[in-house]
Amino acid sequence: QLQLVESGGGLVQPGGSVRLSCTAPGFALDYYSIGWFRQAPGKEHERISCINAVGGRTYADSVKGRFTISRDNARNSVYLQMDDLKPEDTAVYHCTASMNPDCYTPENWGRGTRVTVSS
Repeated sequence: QLQLVESGGGLVQPGGSVRLSCTAPGFALDYYSIGWFRQAPGKEHERISCINAVGGRTYADSVKGRFTISRDNARNSVYLQMDDLKPEDTAVYHCTASMNPDCYTPENWGRGTRVTVSS
């Protein structure tokens, strides 16, 4: 059973940065497309970024130019570098794994890590 584990969330000031990590202990992620979704309080899940098995990246308009997704297959990890954070980025961030190259309707979800952007 593929289990995804996120880490790196916390409290950060507006304009600050944080890096989220996603891994799957005992399960190789190499052939999966890995996505990052977030859910802000009272809102639906939002797909914010995706990296496919060959390194192709996509971003939601809301984070383009501020967030960077990357993967390190040697470490079996995917990262989301989040810069210039805004209060509206406050959410629970989930990584997902999918055989769909665009990361839509992923089959596997992590439990999430909370990011709070506040002064």
